[in-house]
Amino acid sequence: MIVSRLHSSSYLWCALSVLTLVSCREDSQLVEKREKQKVEITRLKAEVALIEEKLKDLPPDVSLALAEAKQVSEKQSAEVERLEGVVAELNARKRSLQSKFDDYRVKYQAK
Repeated sequence: MIVSRLHSSSYLWCALSVLTLVSCREDSQLVEKREKQKVEITRLKAEVALIEEKLKDLPPDVSLALAEAKQVSEKQSAEVERLEGVVAELNARKRSLQSKFDDYRVKYQAK
């Protein structure tokens, strides 16, 4: 009986060993797939690092400053137009006064 127990225990041990060896052996397709995935992961990590480096080198966002500059420019343009109108009025008034003065000189110089 002890011999038969040892014998059956031995068979059990051998069967477990064989199953363990079979299950531990790696499938070549899975190994190939894993290696491809490792290569892909490495490539993607390198691309991400490159993009992050490019983002660090970008100049700061100046859209807010640009919007402010546009507003200032629009205000200045409106002011220039207003001042051009004032200058045109003053030139017209100057011509009118100059004409009146010239008429006055002609009128009183002859006498």
